[in-house]
Amino acid sequence: MTPELVVQLARRTFETAMMLAAPLLIASLVVGLLVSVFQAVTSINEATLAFAPKIIAVMVAMIIFFPWMMSYMSDFTREIYSFIPIMRR
Repeated sequence: MTPELVVQLARRTFETAMMLAAPLLIASLVVGLLVSVFQAVTSINEATLAFAPKIIAVMVAMIIFFPWMMSYMSDFTREIYSFIPIMRR
């Protein structure tokens, strides 16, 4: 296994992890900001008000993006399996 192959695999792995996490994190960020603005405007300081909408938003994002995420992950898995013969050298 060459150092270039290791770097390529590591880069592709980090890239895949970021791409798969991005939709869920963005949904959580947007909902979290909206809830924070709502709490600041209404002076409500309830801790559960911050977490419950974020959990719901992440679950909705997961339902919406799940087909794309599975397709992306299966493509990545096929790509990793295609490297097995190259790694044996």
